[in-house]
Amino acid sequence: MIAVLKPGTTPSQKNSLIKWLESQNVEVHISEGKDYTVLGLVGDTANIDMDLIASLETVSSVKRVSEPFKQCNRKFHPDDSVIDVSGVKIGGGNFCTMAGPCSVESREQIIEIAKSVKASGASLLRGGAFKPRTSPYDFQGMRAEGIELLLEAKKETGLPIVTEIMNANHLPLFEEVDMIQVGARNMQNFELLKELGKTKKPILLKRGLANTIKEFLMSAEYIMSEGNTNIVLCERGVRTFETYTRNTLDLSAVPVLRELTHLPVIIDPSHATGVAKYVKPMAMAAAACGADGLMIEVHNDPMHALCDGAQSITPEAFAEVAKKVNEIREVIK
Repeated sequence: MIAVLKPGTTPSQKNSLIKWLESQNVEVHISEGKDYTVLGLVGDTANIDMDLIASLETVSSVKRVSEPFKQCNRKFHPDDSVIDVSGVKIGGGNFCTMAGPCSVESREQIIEIAKSVKASGASLLRGGAFKPRTSPYDFQGMRAEGIELLLEAKKETGLPIVTEIMNANHLPLFEEVDMIQVGARNMQNFELLKELGKTKKPILLKRGLANTIKEFLMSAEYIMSEGNTNIVLCERGVRTFETYTRNTLDLSAVPVLRELTHLPVIIDPSHATGVAKYVKPMAMAAAACGADGLMIEVHNDPMHALCDGAQSITPEAFAEVAKKVNEIREVIK
């Protein structure tokens, strides 16, 4: 349920209403805009008298939220959320590009790539330290050492880092990580999501391989229900019958999500297509359809990458992608 307050409502009147609502055993989430205040009621609202609230002189309107996702719902928070990742803003008109290798392989590799993607306009450095792989025999990442190398690259370039977590027990290793990624395979790892919700770290939540948009938002709700509202959503393609690409990039998810939620939405064209030559057109399409950013895999030697070399583009190709994306963004402004 949400209650929209009338313009001119005094702080005393607002606080008095909030106190009364909380006495009804619901949580009240406040969203302040330039010309409005929205009170979002979370909990069992079945016994709350909507007509009584609507009759109050300070209340403009009251309505129930039918969707099961509440806190990430745009009805609760009409303005776009802007997520701050160590000074880099995502959402609300702020476009962010995250770039780097699928996995950290060596100090020289990650620092070289970090310097190159920063020079081309990347705002965050992505790199895998813990790698969930389909085969148990594939390279699983450098783990704690990989995070240390990412932090070295951050020190060298100033780029905040984003890397994937696979187990809540690893959280102590992520204390200096700027943004924690939840991969597609863990989108519905609800115990992990709840633990991340208890942190204040920005979370990059990727859509699962075969999950609906509703399920995607419910996973974000798990994190928010524990108190962490710093979430960026990432569409990375879903599994269909198509075999010419690794997945099928659902660009229609961008306008749908922008209508349903206030959280920023970025696109990962690398995992979506699985083919390096398709990354550029899909990155341009993502910018054109209103995405808040991109996540792109960049490797200085894709032929010899230990992970996902086929979908990784070179630093030179990334520079061209960044240029074209900026041109698209200028056109649609």
